[in-house]
Amino acid sequence: MDPVIGLIVAVSLLVGLCAGVVMHRADFCVTAAFRDVFLFRDFFLLRQMLLLVVVSMALFEFGRLGGLIEQQPFPLLGAPTLASLVGGFVFGIGMVLAGGCVVGSLYKLGAGSITGGVALVGMIAGSAAYAEIHPQWSAFARATTLVPDTITVPQWLGVAPGLLLLPLAALGALWLAREFRAGRMVRPAFARGHLAPWRAAVALALLGFVSYVLVGMPMGITTSYAKAGAWLESLVAPAHVAGLAYFELQPLHYTPPFADHSIQGGPGLGLDAIAVVQFPLILGIVAGAFASARWLGEGRPNWRLPPRQLVSAALGGLLLGLAARLAPSCNVWHLWGGMPILAMQSLLFTAGLVPGAWLGAHLLTRFVIR
Repeated sequence: MDPVIGLIVAVSLLVGLCAGVVMHRADFCVTAAFRDVFLFRDFFLLRQMLLLVVVSMALFEFGRLGGLIEQQPFPLLGAPTLASLVGGFVFGIGMVLAGGCVVGSLYKLGAGSITGGVALVGMIAGSAAYAEIHPQWSAFARATTLVPDTITVPQWLGVAPGLLLLPLAALGALWLAREFRAGRMVRPAFARGHLAPWRAAVALALLGFVSYVLVGMPMGITTSYAKAGAWLESLVAPAHVAGLAYFELQPLHYTPPFADHSIQGGPGLGLDAIAVVQFPLILGIVAGAFASARWLGEGRPNWRLPPRQLVSAALGGLLLGLAARLAPSCNVWHLWGGMPILAMQSLLFTAGLVPGAWLGAHLLTRFVIR
């Protein structure tokens, strides 16, 4: 095996294992951070999400200035387009109905959640379904591009990243310090093995930084869902899969850290760079959460679930998989990776995610949990 490939696999697997443990111990759920605002007017988890973004912003920029991060913006980010806004909106609906986002469903699955597994199946199906509309959607994305050949706000303004990122991180740190002093960042917890959400936010920011430094990009997993969908579909309709333009794309083409040659990959069949980066991360998250749950004596699946909850998880997962391709990519990629460097694509995704989560919460209370 190529030593660089081996390093990427090892780092992605280790990052995933640690992330799975951290998210399970803290029940760190991106979906709940937005859903709880609309269901309960509770901003506690959203503050933790902002902490993750602020810490990541500082780490990424100091890493760039110190020479640890060589490529910013990182691969797979694109120019801002209305497709990201629409994708974020659909994603917001889907994650609330599914009860977890693309990574939240993974750690919940590892901990024994049946709905997490159902949502994952839906995400794979939704990702594969996107291939049917890719030519039309990519044309819409190109036609609605807002600032061509520009990825981040600093690029758009023509200034050094640090002139925006470091002051923003400092302001965010001051605000968070005030929230800590007011007692709004910490809540009492008595469950064995519980990890405070603010500690989890810092740990996940550090893991994202490790991934950026050693793999060349922060955590991201959803292109591999499309790859899994392509493989499953090829078992029953190989000729149809071979004729879909989306599965022929190779959007990832970059030179990893510590490498002297580039690697590439895409959503189609084959063990390429996408598989090397993302599949070990997925496996690690599920395995980390499983190990954590077993250590605490948990992880026993509850099979007695209301049918409407299973339907909601399946439909939500389908929307998540589809939206992650429309945007493109998911909330973890944009919130934990793109937002800290002010990627305009990620800002638009988040702008769509918020009203989508509001609508998802309304649908949840109207049709699912009544």
